[in-house]
Amino acid sequence: MSPRRWESCSCGPSCATTGCTSGVVGVYIPNDPGGPDSLAKKGEIVFDWGMLWFKGQRVATGQCNVKAYNRQLRELIHLGKAKPSWIVSHTLPLDNAPDGYQHFDKRDSGWTKVVLQPAA
Repeated sequence: MSPRRWESCSCGPSCATTGCTSGVVGVYIPNDPGGPDSLAKKGEIVFDWGMLWFKGQRVATGQCNVKAYNRQLRELIHLGKAKPSWIVSHTLPLDNAPDGYQHFDKRDSGWTKVVLQPAA
């Protein structure tokens, strides 16, 4: 994750209005050995809790319920009503999964989402 993304998280309380609720979306992991600084490597960010408290703000987090939407989304994709292909950067044969994972894990430029195709 780039240092600029971490900065957007840490400025939240000072940028947001008094009394608001901010929802934290995205994928956050307990640690990130490839992170840009020592805090990111531990899965931590600098956050102004004092300003959050002073302005009476709230923060909501949580994982989305993927299983609740899995089948519905699959059906929409199958019917051509949803087109998630805009985010797919690579399509690889299943045998190349380890190579694709290495690129994704190292955050190589252009590796956003990989679709693996099983053998025919």
